[in-house]
Amino acid sequence: MTIESPSAAWPVKTREVRNAYQDSTRWNGFAYRDDDVIVATSAKTGTTWTQQIVWQLIHDGREGAFSTKDCPWVDARFAPISEVIETVEAEPYRRCLKTHLPIDALVFSRTAKYLFVGRDARDVVWSAYNHQAGYEDSFFDFLNGIPGRGGPPAMRVVDDVRQYYLEFLDGREWAGFEGNSFWGHTQSWWDARHLPNVLMLHFANLKADLLGQVRRIAAFLDIAPSEATLARIVDHCEIGYMREKARPMMADSAWKEGADTFFNNGSNGRWRDILTAEEIARCDALAARHLSADCAHWLKTGEMRG
Repeated sequence: MTIESPSAAWPVKTREVRNAYQDSTRWNGFAYRDDDVIVATSAKTGTTWTQQIVWQLIHDGREGAFSTKDCPWVDARFAPISEVIETVEAEPYRRCLKTHLPIDALVFSRTAKYLFVGRDARDVVWSAYNHQAGYEDSFFDFLNGIPGRGGPPAMRVVDDVRQYYLEFLDGREWAGFEGNSFWGHTQSWWDARHLPNVLMLHFANLKADLLGQVRRIAAFLDIAPSEATLARIVDHCEIGYMREKARPMMADSAWKEGADTFFNNGSNGRWRDILTAEEIARCDALAARHLSADCAHWLKTGEMRG
């Protein structure tokens, strides 16, 4: 059944995003189920964490962690779309899907439910650097060798996190994610926050009150776990547990240190002792230039004012 949207227009796809990692055309013609759950985020904002929460809620606090086949990234070019579609169509349970697309490049369903996760841009940069700097050389060969790449090849990032941050401030997009800017991606989903099938989450709030945020997500998805199950789900969504059970999430690890790179430490504020006050402030100025005031405030703090 289509959810009514009395206060906002439904999003309409207006463009394609194609780069080394993504191809938005893979969503064209996608057969949604009414109860699909889509974790829709910019990279390194808490995507895997949110996928684990959703998977745990769907599976009643099952022991273990989801695999890439359980919760596929549909727009990723890693596997032929025919294989991805075959996998998701065979899924007997409620489906959890992933996208890193801005809303204007996604075929939006009026029946599925979307979870968007925000995070302070400085923390995103630090997490993205750890993620991209930790790739094996063989991963770039694999990624760039997939036919049909849009944009330039994915390349190893500079060997300095501060320089990586400064390049971000100067407008350089994530290596391999060209055409999908962090700011535009965030604003596109913020503008849809009043839709009845969109839930806005924030990394800082997940860190501060995981139980409360799991309750929010469960209510949004119309899932009502028992208190005992809820406690088990929260335990299964702690970073230590996820790191221990991480192997299914990474079918063929692309990182030098495997799960330790992928899950690093999940903390915020690692930039405070490295950046100058002026470099920190430049990020706020950039956010003010690219985002609405309420969106910029929420992205930095997790506090929603409008």
